[in-house]
Amino acid sequence: MDALPVNQVEPPTPGLEFLARFEVELGPPLEVGKIGGGWRRIIPIANGRFRGPRFTGQVLPGGADWQLVQADGLARIDTRYTLQTDDGALVFIATQGVRHGPPEVIEALARGEWVDPRRYYFRVTLRFETGAPAYDWLNRVVAVGAAVRLPAVVVYNAFIVT
Repeated sequence: MDALPVNQVEPPTPGLEFLARFEVELGPPLEVGKIGGGWRRIIPIANGRFRGPRFTGQVLPGGADWQLVQADGLARIDTRYTLQTDDGALVFIATQGVRHGPPEVIEALARGEWVDPRRYYFRVTLRFETGAPAYDWLNRVVAVGAAVRLPAVVVYNAFIVT
């Protein structure tokens, strides 16, 4: 069969399927300091929970966000941590993303104040790795999330891109 001409091919439009709500509790940041690309801080992940229709469980302590904050206030998110499902499976999760907004909003977040999440942009991509057969499907999905920053917690809803 001959291939269709490129101008007649229409890729599918992605959709979103709710995966889970994550509540990730944070420890006090470790301020590494100014480096070439901005200000490096390491924010420990203390614990937390996640709940969704296909998997639920806890966030295990020991991970972190290796965050880089640029001079313009844009925070580059780079987390790695471990999930444990309620049935005992371990899942590695890594997120990458950005958080930015007007300077006064970013300053308020830094002071630990509540800021309406519509006033700033905080989005992440999620990548999973697991050897647990029941959750192997996580190894083969693209997922995204929209997050809210609280003083000691990040809350985000994650979605599988369909």
